Amino acid sequence: MLQYVNGITARRVINYLKANLYTKSLEKLRHENRGRRHEFSLWDHLANAKTLTHEDVFMQKVNYLHRNPVRAGLVERPEDYRWSSARCWLRRPLEDEPIRVDLDQIAWRKRN
Repeated sequence: MLQYVNGITARRVINYLKANLYTKSLEKLRHENRGRRHEFSLWDHLANAKTLTHEDVFMQKVNYLHRNPVRAGLVERPEDYRWSSARCWLRRPLEDEPIRVDLDQIAWRKRN
């Protein structure tokens, strides 16, 4: 499942970079061919996937990821970073949102 999601995400980001001529960003993603049909890779291929079994842990990870651009000094607020889903989680997506999250499709567990 992770490979499938990563593949879709990578293809969408790389196509966006190509279509908008972000050549410097594409160069950072270029890798040796290694016998594959693609020349760019968005992800490091490390087996470090973690199973998230509780919604609280899932949301902790989502919030951590949203804060990464702030910690890196790229933006002041997570929702200001173009490649963040933070705006969707705040239910304030941009008209041309590059990453869409349909929160209404998530089957959240009810808390007691």
